[in-house]
Amino acid sequence: MPLLLSGRGFRQDLERAGALALFAPLEGGAETRLMRRLRAAGYRAQITSARGLGDPEAFLLQLHGVRPPHLGHQSVGRGAAVGEVHRVMPQLGSLLEGDQPILLWLLEGQVLSTAELSSLVKLTQREARLKIVVEMGGARELRWQPLEAVLAAA
Repeated sequence: MPLLLSGRGFRQDLERAGALALFAPLEGGAETRLMRRLRAAGYRAQITSARGLGDPEAFLLQLHGVRPPHLGHQSVGRGAAVGEVHRVMPQLGSLLEGDQPILLWLLEGQVLSTAELSSLVKLTQREARLKIVVEMGGARELRWQPLEAVLAAA
Protein backbone atom coordinates (compact mmCIF):
# COMPACT_ATOMS: atom_id res chain seq x y z
CA MET A 1 0.00 0.00 0.00
CA PRO A 2 2.86 2.53 0.35
CA LEU A 3 2.91 2.80 -3.45
CA LEU A 4 -0.53 4.40 -3.47
CA LEU A 5 0.35 6.72 -0.64
CA SER A 6 3.20 8.46 -2.45
CA GLY A 7 2.70 7.59 -6.14
CA ARG A 8 6.44 8.12 -6.65
CA GLY A 9 7.02 4.84 -8.52
CA PHE A 10 4.08 5.49 -10.82
CA ARG A 11 5.30 9.02 -11.58
CA GLN A 12 8.84 7.82 -12.29
CA ASP A 13 7.57 5.11 -14.65
CA LEU A 14 5.32 7.64 -16.38
CA GLU A 15 8.13 10.14 -16.86
CA ARG A 16 10.44 7.41 -18.14
CA ALA A 17 7.96 5.85 -20.59
CA GLY A 18 5.85 8.88 -21.58
CA ALA A 19 2.74 6.74 -22.03
CA LEU A 20 1.49 4.05 -19.66
CA ALA A 21 -1.19 1.39 -19.97
CA LEU A 22 -3.05 1.09 -16.65
CA PHE A 23 -5.02 -1.93 -15.46
CA ALA A 24 -7.08 -1.01 -12.39
CA PRO A 25 -9.57 -2.86 -10.18
CA LEU A 26 -13.11 -2.32 -11.40
CA GLU A 27 -14.32 -0.91 -8.08
CA GLY A 28 -12.15 2.16 -8.77
CA GLY A 29 -10.47 4.62 -6.47
CA ALA A 30 -6.81 3.85 -7.09
CA GLU A 31 -6.61 5.81 -10.34
CA THR A 32 -8.05 8.98 -8.82
CA ARG A 33 -5.50 8.80 -6.01
CA LEU A 34 -2.72 8.51 -8.57
CA MET A 35 -4.07 11.45 -10.55
CA ARG A 36 -4.29 13.53 -7.40
CA ARG A 37 -0.63 12.71 -6.61
CA LEU A 38 0.42 13.76 -10.10
CA ARG A 39 -1.48 17.04 -9.82
CA ALA A 40 0.26 17.68 -6.51
CA ALA A 41 3.59 17.07 -8.28
CA GLY A 42 2.84 19.92 -10.72
CA TYR A 43 1.07 18.21 -13.60
CA ARG A 44 -1.85 19.91 -15.33
CA ALA A 45 -4.26 17.00 -15.81
CA GLN A 46 -7.27 16.29 -17.97
CA ILE A 47 -9.40 13.16 -17.91
CA THR A 48 -11.46 12.15 -20.91
CA SER A 49 -12.89 9.09 -22.62
CA ALA A 50 -11.10 7.38 -25.49
CA ARG A 51 -14.44 6.71 -27.22
CA GLY A 52 -14.89 8.99 -30.20
CA LEU A 53 -11.29 10.16 -30.11
CA GLY A 54 -10.78 9.84 -33.86
CA ASP A 55 -7.33 10.99 -34.97
CA PRO A 56 -5.54 11.50 -31.64
CA GLU A 57 -3.07 14.11 -32.84
CA ALA A 58 -5.68 16.29 -34.53
CA PHE A 59 -8.19 15.88 -31.69
CA LEU A 60 -5.68 16.72 -28.95
CA LEU A 61 -3.38 19.33 -30.49
CA GLN A 62 -4.86 20.88 -33.65
CA LEU A 63 -7.87 22.94 -34.67
CA HIS A 64 -10.09 20.40 -36.42
CA GLY A 65 -13.49 20.04 -37.99
CA VAL A 66 -16.42 18.07 -36.61
CA ARG A 67 -19.70 17.36 -38.34
CA PRO A 68 -22.83 17.44 -36.17
CA PRO A 69 -25.03 14.34 -36.05
CA HIS A 70 -27.74 14.07 -38.65
CA LEU A 71 -31.06 14.84 -36.99
CA GLY A 72 -33.45 13.72 -39.70
CA HIS A 73 -35.16 15.95 -42.22
CA GLN A 74 -32.82 18.81 -42.99
CA SER A 75 -32.16 20.90 -46.03
CA VAL A 76 -29.50 19.23 -48.17
CA GLY A 77 -29.05 22.33 -50.31
CA ARG A 78 -27.30 24.24 -47.57
CA GLY A 79 -24.51 21.95 -46.35
CA ALA A 80 -24.78 18.92 -48.63
CA ALA A 81 -26.07 15.62 -47.31
CA VAL A 82 -23.40 15.33 -44.62
CA GLY A 83 -23.95 18.67 -42.86
CA GLU A 84 -21.77 21.67 -42.20
CA VAL A 85 -18.38 21.37 -40.56
CA HIS A 86 -17.95 23.00 -37.15
CA ARG A 87 -14.43 24.09 -36.17
CA VAL A 88 -13.45 22.76 -32.74
CA MET A 89 -10.57 23.84 -30.52
CA PRO A 90 -7.96 21.19 -29.61
CA GLN A 91 -8.74 19.19 -26.47
CA LEU A 92 -5.41 20.10 -24.85
CA GLY A 93 -5.33 23.68 -26.14
CA SER A 94 -5.57 25.48 -22.80
CA LEU A 95 -3.23 23.01 -21.07
CA LEU A 96 -0.44 23.69 -23.58
CA GLU A 97 -0.06 27.26 -22.33
CA GLY A 98 2.79 27.65 -19.88
CA ASP A 99 5.62 25.22 -19.21
CA GLN A 100 4.11 22.77 -16.71
CA PRO A 101 3.99 19.06 -17.59
CA ILE A 102 0.67 17.86 -19.00
CA LEU A 103 -1.15 14.65 -18.09
CA LEU A 104 -3.88 13.20 -20.29
CA TRP A 105 -5.82 10.38 -18.63
CA LEU A 106 -7.84 8.33 -21.14
CA LEU A 107 -10.69 6.15 -19.88
CA GLU A 108 -11.88 3.07 -21.81
CA GLY A 109 -8.64 2.77 -23.75
CA GLN A 110 -9.38 -0.82 -24.74
CA VAL A 111 -11.53 0.51 -27.62
CA LEU A 112 -8.51 2.11 -29.31
CA SER A 113 -6.84 0.32 -32.21
CA THR A 114 -3.13 -0.45 -32.23
CA ALA A 115 -2.58 2.36 -34.74
CA GLU A 116 -4.25 4.87 -32.41
CA LEU A 117 -2.24 3.60 -29.42
CA SER A 118 1.02 3.84 -31.37
CA SER A 119 0.15 7.39 -32.43
CA LEU A 120 -0.32 8.27 -28.74
CA VAL A 121 3.16 6.89 -27.99
CA LYS A 122 4.65 8.89 -30.87
CA LEU A 123 2.84 11.99 -29.65
CA THR A 124 4.48 11.73 -26.22
CA GLN A 125 7.87 11.27 -27.85
CA ARG A 126 7.39 14.41 -29.94
CA GLU A 127 5.83 16.55 -27.21
CA ALA A 128 8.15 16.11 -24.22
CA ARG A 129 5.81 17.73 -21.66
CA LEU A 130 2.85 15.49 -22.56
CA LYS A 131 2.36 12.28 -20.56
CA ILE A 132 -0.52 9.91 -21.28
CA VAL A 133 -2.15 7.25 -19.10
CA VAL A 134 -4.53 4.90 -20.92
CA GLU A 135 -6.85 2.71 -18.84
CA MET A 136 -6.82 -0.57 -20.74
CA GLY A 137 -9.24 -2.58 -18.64
CA GLY A 138 -9.76 -4.19 -15.27
CA ALA A 139 -7.47 -6.28 -13.13
CA ARG A 140 -7.51 -7.76 -9.64
CA GLU A 141 -4.80 -5.35 -8.48
CA LEU A 142 -3.51 -2.04 -9.77
CA ARG A 143 -0.74 -2.53 -12.32
CA TRP A 144 0.76 -0.60 -15.20
CA GLN A 145 3.30 -1.01 -17.94
CA PRO A 146 4.65 1.14 -20.77
CA LEU A 147 2.20 1.45 -23.64
CA GLU A 148 4.96 0.38 -26.03
CA ALA A 149 5.18 -2.97 -24.22
CA VAL A 150 1.44 -3.51 -24.71
CA LEU A 151 1.82 -2.73 -28.42
CA ALA A 152 4.78 -5.11 -28.75
CA ALA A 153 2.75 -7.93 -27.15
CA ALA A 154 -0.21 -7.39 -29.50
